[in-house]
Amino acid sequence: MFKLYHQVSRLVNECMMDEGVSLARSKFLLLLECQGPQRSTDIACALGFAPRTVTEAIDGLERDKLVKREPDPKDRRAKIVSITDMGRTVISAAQQPQHKTIEAIFNVLTEDQKQHMKEIIRCLSEKTDALQRERDKDADAAEAPPARSLQAVG
Repeated sequence: MFKLYHQVSRLVNECMMDEGVSLARSKFLLLLECQGPQRSTDIACALGFAPRTVTEAIDGLERDKLVKREPDPKDRRAKIVSITDMGRTVISAAQQPQHKTIEAIFNVLTEDQKQHMKEIIRCLSEKTDALQRERDKDADAAEAPPARSLQAVG
């Protein structure tokens, strides 16, 4: 599964690069296009990247005129990052080869195989979500202060 993921990612990235944007850069642009302007800390959280990585990526995207930074009206120390018209054009152009490549890969499967694969992915996704919720609950419990007994209060 990991081998296939990396093969597909590599191929999709190469096809997208032909249109001028990498798969990694497209994640930033799509986030901004779909969710609107964001602070870099919010982008880091949404994408699961380190803040320094996000800052460096934004620097490059801004240099290429794909995003712009503006002062945050709520916090003068912060900047709001938004996608530019050029960024929208680039991401739109890059999505076409991305979709075409993924479609070409999965068209090798019959409709029955695709449905079976969707069911397998749904089951695995549900189990992964349940395990994540369990981990989050355990982490929250570990961070909570210990409960005081009634004897200690009285």
